Amino acid sequence: MNVRFELTYKTPKGLETSFSSEEMRAGKAILIAEDLERTGRIQHLTFVDSQDTTWSLKELKKFMEEIQTEPHNVTVYFDGGFERDTRKSGVGCAIYFEQNGKSFRLRKNALILELETNNEAEYAALHLALQELELLGVHHLPVQFIGDSQVVINQLNGEWACTEEVLNNWADRIEAKFKQLGIRPEYESISRKQNREADHLASQALKNIDIRSKIEIEFEEPK
Repeated sequence: MNVRFELTYKTPKGLETSFSSEEMRAGKAILIAEDLERTGRIQHLTFVDSQDTTWSLKELKKFMEEIQTEPHNVTVYFDGGFERDTRKSGVGCAIYFEQNGKSFRLRKNALILELETNNEAEYAALHLALQELELLGVHHLPVQFIGDSQVVINQLNGEWACTEEVLNNWADRIEAKFKQLGIRPEYESISRKQNREADHLASQALKNIDIRSKIEIEFEEPK
C-alpha cells in the first residue's frame, strides 16, 4: 500500500510549517516518519492512502503488522492479444507481491477461443489476473493494475463511457469480483513496450505455450 505523510514541524523558537511527503510504500513512510519523530519537533503526524483515508502512526503500523502473512503491496501487469484470422485470444498477467518479508512474482497465461475483439481480450486478461489474485488470497487491499489498453483502463476508472454491451458485461464481471474480494483498484496506463512481460505471456498463449509460475525475487518491478 502506498501512502503519503503530512506533518507540522516546529522549530525550537516556536516557528511552525506544514509538510506533505511524496507517495511511497507504507513501510518506508513509517520508517521515515519515526525518524522524524525522534527529533522531537514533529506535530500532527498523519498518513493518507490513495483512497484519502487517514491513518495515525499507530493505526498504520498495526495494519502493516496484520497483513505481513498475507499477500500485499500487489501490482498486476496484464495484456491480451487477438488474432482476427484464427479467432484466438491470448491473455497474460504478471503479479508482483510481498508476503512474510519476501517478494514474489507470479506469471499466468491462457488461450481463449470464444472472444471477438482485441478489447475483449484485454478485459479477459484483467479478469484472469483477478482469478489469480483470488487464488493467492488477496483481499481487502488496494491493488495496482497496469496495462497498455487505454480502453479497458479508462472505461474501468470512469474516464470513458462503456457503450458496447460485450465490454460492459466484462466490466460488470470485473467490478463484481472487486466487490467480492474487497479489492480497491488503482489503474495505470503504460506503453506496450513497457508492458512487454504481460505482452509476451499473451503471445506465448497464442502459440499454445502454457505458463504458470511463481518465484521469489529481489524486489524490483519491471520497467
